[in-house]
Amino acid sequence: MPRVHSAVVRRSVIFLVLVTASVVVACGSTGATTVGATGAGTAAPGGSTGSPAVDPASGLPIVRLDDLPTEATQVVARIDAGGPFPYRQDGVTFENREGLLPDRPSGYYHEYTVPTPGSSDRGPRRIITGREGQMYWTADHYDSFAWIAR
Repeated sequence: MPRVHSAVVRRSVIFLVLVTASVVVACGSTGATTVGATGAGTAAPGGSTGSPAVDPASGLPIVRLDDLPTEATQVVARIDAGGPFPYRQDGVTFENREGLLPDRPSGYYHEYTVPTPGSSDRGPRRIITGREGQMYWTADHYDSFAWIAR
């Protein structure tokens, strides 16, 4: 049996905890809820009972764009406008080495830096875009992701 890389196992456990927390929160409330990037519960798109707490296409928790930090919404606006981007790494191919996003061909995903206040470098926050318009949020430098509902 092949050996499983410990980082993959750790990320899988984190994912399962996030999904479980999303289901528990959704079942205990009057509307569908998702676990946001900060860990706070946020209303799912539509906010009605039966709305998914997890994006069915990616299997990732959902976070609303409006619930992300202001810096993230500013980066999404720059992405929509085609730039300009302040970091030379913005727009480079994201390889999905962690395997947490849906499996796609090389070049499908691109990454953008979301500035982290107080950080002396680019910080851990990123938005990853997919060729078909998907957007994903990570606040922990690719250890976990959430699908961004716009």
